[in-house]
Amino acid sequence: MIIFHHADALSRYLQQARSEGSLIGFVPTMGALHAGHISLIDRARAQNQLVVCSIFVNPTQFNDPKDLAAYPRTLPEDIALLDAAGCHVLFVPSVSEIYPDNLPVEDYTFGLLENIFEGAFRPGHFKGVGQVVSRLLRLTTPHTLYLGQKDYQQCMVITDLIRQMHWEDVCRVEICPTHREKSGLARSSRNQRLSPEGLQSATALYRVLLTCRQQYTQYTPALLQERALASLAEDPCIKPEYFAFVHPQTLEPVTAWNKQPVVWVLIAAWVDGVRLIDNDFLFM
Repeated sequence: MIIFHHADALSRYLQQARSEGSLIGFVPTMGALHAGHISLIDRARAQNQLVVCSIFVNPTQFNDPKDLAAYPRTLPEDIALLDAAGCHVLFVPSVSEIYPDNLPVEDYTFGLLENIFEGAFRPGHFKGVGQVVSRLLRLTTPHTLYLGQKDYQQCMVITDLIRQMHWEDVCRVEICPTHREKSGLARSSRNQRLSPEGLQSATALYRVLLTCRQQYTQYTPALLQERALASLAEDPCIKPEYFAFVHPQTLEPVTAWNKQPVVWVLIAAWVDGVRLIDNDFLFM
């Protein structure tokens, strides 16, 4: 695996590979890698000749400085995992490489997508995502971008970003299924900060999603939402932020089941002092 720290060197290498006909798959990450990230690397390896991963803890998408400071950084372990998984190229830039002084800041807006749910609870978050992903895409020029479904709202934002960049014919987005623990808990770098008791409590998020799959034909969206929030609130370690049924692309709230063939379920909660998100989908 080749490790790059400088944007110019990375771009030259990948431009040469692209000119030679190599298909490039790209997996952007903030490090603290786990099996979910590696499943994206595996998918990229199966479809491309060259797999690129980036590790960059992007300061512009953190609205809380404490959250940025607390984000786990495990670069030596991450490098070992990627090397073992067969990743070909790793990009580990500094902040000044991603946001050099002479580079105009790209300011994308995402309408409703950036102002609800994660956007409402983390103001400015998706503007930061747009800034860093647009920069990384221009540096890597991949044929396919691999994203994890766990960050579903972010997936929709990045899909819209590529549309705004007019890159639909340049880079395909592939959203890969959420990778879960045996307990059903969605794998996340934030899980490292949970206590053993918190890990146990956190499984309630997935259980309530499964319950929705089993019961949605029996209740209206509003009543099922009420039951889900009440179920989560039974655990004193859990403080729900939102639980919603939404349109799969626009994330507009769903008030009746007969409006579209698929409904997405989004959930966010503080568990043991750590903020977690998850999601699932329902076929009507």
